[in-house]
Amino acid sequence: MKKILSAVLCLLMVLSGVLVGCAKADATVKFGAGVYTSTPAVADATADKDGSGKIDVTVAALTVDAEGKIVACALDTASNTVSFTADGKSIANSEFKTKYEMGTGYNMVAYGGAAKEWFEQADAFAALVAGKTLDEVKALVADGNKGNAEVISAGCTIMIHEFVGAIEKAYQAASAEVSADAVLKVNVATEQTCTDATEEKDGSNKVAVNVFAAAVGADGKIAAASSDCVEVSFTFNAKGAATLDTTKPVVSKKEQGTAYGMVAYGGAAKEWFEQAAAFDAACVGKTTQEIAGLQGEGGKGTSDLQAAGCTIDITGFVKAATRN
Repeated sequence: MKKILSAVLCLLMVLSGVLVGCAKADATVKFGAGVYTSTPAVADATADKDGSGKIDVTVAALTVDAEGKIVACALDTASNTVSFTADGKSIANSEFKTKYEMGTGYNMVAYGGAAKEWFEQADAFAALVAGKTLDEVKALVADGNKGNAEVISAGCTIMIHEFVGAIEKAYQAASAEVSADAVLKVNVATEQTCTDATEEKDGSNKVAVNVFAAAVGADGKIAAASSDCVEVSFTFNAKGAATLDTTKPVVSKKEQGTAYGMVAYGGAAKEWFEQAAAFDAACVGKTTQEIAGLQGEGGKGTSDLQAAGCTIDITGFVKAATRN
């Protein structure tokens, strides 16, 4: 989980001699969240090495002031790799952690020779974009998808194009009004479903990357929330050859909109993105612990939540919202 106080960012920037026009604590700003998904990568299994599938899902949460400048930003990336064997068996992961959650265990310093760990570099970039417009943030990307001199001087030497992609989506989605001193929260919970291959049917190692981004008020209650999910099935045959078509873009469930087909083909009253919005609305005014109380029997929501328009299984939503 990643939290950033806009007030703390302002203080850091004042101390470093950079004035960015931070908003007053009693002012209101707009909250938004965005998900940027990389192109999946796959590798066939061999006699000596398991096959694999990899997907990176980068999440940004931010607040924007009336002048169109970012007030605060929070970032994280779920870099998920799953495996399968040469005889078509799906391998279950012991756990999934985001890059931020891995902390020093990500080992950029110990084994990569970096000056700062991934989470420190993500924080450095998040602090740098505060006070900038979207166009100014996009201009930070230089050759090789790394940052320009300003980004590198700030302590972020990793590739930043996925950060910028998520920030752009969050910026464009910013609409909910929250207090300028709200704490930004980014949580990710990955669920896995494993199916072995047979001679007649491909196997699958499927990951569902559940995302919950929120602005939390001084009272510890959710002021605005945004849930999403990126689902990828890494398929393979009985000989361990990867069969996923990596030329097709992976789009989050929210971004798919009506094309997700819950209404047209599933007979649902509301589409997935509308049901997710109903869940998010139910989270407003609740603490993280209270969100767990929205889940009822069979993984679905309570009767009140279902009446509000969220009738799907909310297990992934709740796991992400209550993580850490």
